[in-house]
Amino acid sequence: MDVSALLAAVNNFVWGPVMLAFLVGTGVFLTIRLKFLPWRNLGYAIRMVFSRRDAHAGDISPFQSLMTALSATVGTGNIVGVATAMVLGGPGALVWMWIAAAFGLSTKYAESVLAVKYRETNSVGEMSGGPMYAMKNGIGHWYGRGLGVLFAVFAVLASFGIGNMTQANSIAGALSSSYSIPTWLVGGIIMVAALAILVRGIHSIGLVSSVIVPTMAAFYFVASAVVILANFAAVPAGVEEMFRMAFSVEAAAGGVGGSIVASMLQAMRWGVARGVFSNEAGLGSAPIAAAAARTDHASRQGYVNMTGTFFDTMIICMLTGLVIASSGVLGTVNPDTGGLVSGIQLTILAFSTVFGAAGKLIVSIAISLFAFSTILGWEYYGEKALEYLIKKRPVILGYRVLFSLMTFVGATTTLEVVWNFSDTMNGLMIIPNLICLIWLNKDIADECFEYEEKVVKLEKHGQSVDYQAEMADS
Repeated sequence: MDVSALLAAVNNFVWGPVMLAFLVGTGVFLTIRLKFLPWRNLGYAIRMVFSRRDAHAGDISPFQSLMTALSATVGTGNIVGVATAMVLGGPGALVWMWIAAAFGLSTKYAESVLAVKYRETNSVGEMSGGPMYAMKNGIGHWYGRGLGVLFAVFAVLASFGIGNMTQANSIAGALSSSYSIPTWLVGGIIMVAALAILVRGIHSIGLVSSVIVPTMAAFYFVASAVVILANFAAVPAGVEEMFRMAFSVEAAAGGVGGSIVASMLQAMRWGVARGVFSNEAGLGSAPIAAAAARTDHASRQGYVNMTGTFFDTMIICMLTGLVIASSGVLGTVNPDTGGLVSGIQLTILAFSTVFGAAGKLIVSIAISLFAFSTILGWEYYGEKALEYLIKKRPVILGYRVLFSLMTFVGATTTLEVVWNFSDTMNGLMIIPNLICLIWLNKDIADECFEYEEKVVKLEKHGQSVDYQAEMADS
């Protein structure tokens, strides 16, 4: 078995039904364990995203922390992943993306709470946190530290693949195929832009992310809304077909599905897999950004970062799904290959039903912004994971430079093996992270219930509560 085949086999297991069941099952367990508070407090959590609480320990504001996490989360999966899921799993895959995301709210909340609770201050006064620190300081002993090392190694390796080269490759590929822009030119621009931002650290990443992420989200929202409204007559039938195929035990086809044939199990598998790949709930990556936030309570930042799953999957992925479903292009056959049109080409086809030739430009801009922001967010994840393994500052600064340079390699190289390898490393992060969440579920619940009693109930009635100040006074 060659390397590519071996990686593909490992990857099929890592993102296969057993692991996905473990992932969603953990979300179900945490949702029940926390008495559905992440669901019940979603509106409160969204309000917290925009509240200013900058007088506390941390490196960046809660909003910048969320935007850094979203910069890494909102990426090619929101455009390419959704289209692929709807071809392989039918329109019903989108429903299973939503279902997985609903339980992913609790997972994202839980891992972010642990990241803030067990974070540390490094040698230059920055916050360092994430699953590896929760494993070391929460679980403890040699096995907790061992899990932390495993997670950190997987995260560093994943950062160069899924967070770097594959993203640069997506940008270069989209611009090259659509507008014949040389990949070396695209790679050079990405490398210089990344280097200018990343060498300055989390403050620069947080600042840039807080501008790029809302801008790209607003751009994509408006463009998608135009397509959906233009094709609105087909939306009710499209939504009905999604739910019908999501829960149809027998293979089904027709309606917006065109020639797509998919059973409920196929819809479930591809919807959950692509949803998790997109929103990263349970992956353990987003909590690394959560740990950098200035906040008065771990649970407050848990709620803030939890909204990332809502915005990523329940808004942006939903927009892509509705654009494809309402445009009637799902199930289109490629005359050159005889296969179904999928991935970015399907999304371009959907936007082109309203925007014509400009549809290609819209998707190219979106994929470029989404992928570049992912590069920024994942550099921070990889940097903090490396810092957990090696404390020396010159190594960290060298990583920032190397990470930036590798974007050029990604943009100008064929990456089939890199895709499989990084996909596998990305998925392997899930195993130690979920073990940690289950192991420390009491810590999560204690933080959640205390915060609910001492802060949420009061703030829902209009009172502003600073938990740290309240504790200091008492």
